[in-house]
Amino acid sequence: MASQSASSPTAAGGLDLIDGEYDTLQRGGISAGTSPGLMAIDPDRSVLLAFDSATNKVDVVNTTKETVAGTIQLQGPTSSMVAPQSTVGYAAVPAAPINGSPAGAVVEMNLTSPSITATISVPGAQTVVSNLSGTQLLVFSNDSNAVTVVSPLELNLGVPLTTTVPGFDRPVNAVFSSDGGTAYILNCGAECGGKQASVQLLNLTSTPPTPGALVAVDGATIAFLGGSTLWVAGNSPTNSSCTGQTTAATSCGRLDIVDVGSLTVTGSLPITDGYHDRIDLGSNDQLFIGSHTCTNIGNVNNPQGEVRGCLSIYNTTNGTIVIPPDNGDVTGLQGFTTRYVEYVAEGGNLRVYYTMTDALLINDYILTGTIIITGSITDVKAIDFF
Repeated sequence: MASQSASSPTAAGGLDLIDGEYDTLQRGGISAGTSPGLMAIDPDRSVLLAFDSATNKVDVVNTTKETVAGTIQLQGPTSSMVAPQSTVGYAAVPAAPINGSPAGAVVEMNLTSPSITATISVPGAQTVVSNLSGTQLLVFSNDSNAVTVVSPLELNLGVPLTTTVPGFDRPVNAVFSSDGGTAYILNCGAECGGKQASVQLLNLTSTPPTPGALVAVDGATIAFLGGSTLWVAGNSPTNSSCTGQTTAATSCGRLDIVDVGSLTVTGSLPITDGYHDRIDLGSNDQLFIGSHTCTNIGNVNNPQGEVRGCLSIYNTTNGTIVIPPDNGDVTGLQGFTTRYVEYVAEGGNLRVYYTMTDALLINDYILTGTIIITGSITDVKAIDFF
């Protein structure tokens, strides 16, 4: 399913249904406001959340029936939502008004009877990350050196619901360990007005949670954990060269490879620049990394020379980087377990990459490597796997 914003008075916004076997647009679709963009889906892929930036509403979609089950009005815009269960979701709303406190909250949403069930004060809440069960949330606020730990199950127990943990360096995101006992905090550092980017441990089994050891990296705004390897992307003010790539770009981001067992950096490679906030490990162990506001080179519609945008593909098997010839922000990534393809929302288009070659897929169903959809595509989620 792809979220599509209206691009003209004759193009209606909504959620487009795509045949994930043949890469074709299905008839119909789901009406979900005029500017649906950011989406989140529960682990069972039975409930999808779609945020409409024009109205600050979240549409709750029953993916089996392919219908909207209800709409939830947020108190402001969000750029971060999670749905750890089919019954509950959370959104970080930095502008949510809170009586007697600075603005900002994590909003708990009932997805069975779509409504807001709680507004949890977290000043400036920008990003929310959940463990697998939804029993602990980590919340990140801009220009802060602390992480807020939220325990939603304690809402009705009369005990402290949030714990503020200091001791970080402009943390912006996190990845949980498989058992949920440890979080790998991404300290954005200098890229976000702090000092040094790093990956830092947060022990969630202690009371209160405590920060632990860290390893310095070039940049840290998004990461993916595979086994004992954490791939970390970001930008470095002191290591921004594109050495190793033939490009007109004068600045590159970095992908650092961290062994979480020893907390050591085992490798570092140049990738496209911009603010990195999308990452997905696709089939054939191809790591797709997306950013926004990157350095665009050339014109994909008139490719007379180098074309470069915000997408990098890292082959975790042989250690090579591919920068596809495309332009624009990367706003959505979706891999498949049964096909060698990755759907990429880049520059408002929905591209289909063949992970055997890290190039656009060309076949009888998709002749240009792009699923042609009227409007601007922001996000993409698989609502089932065939």
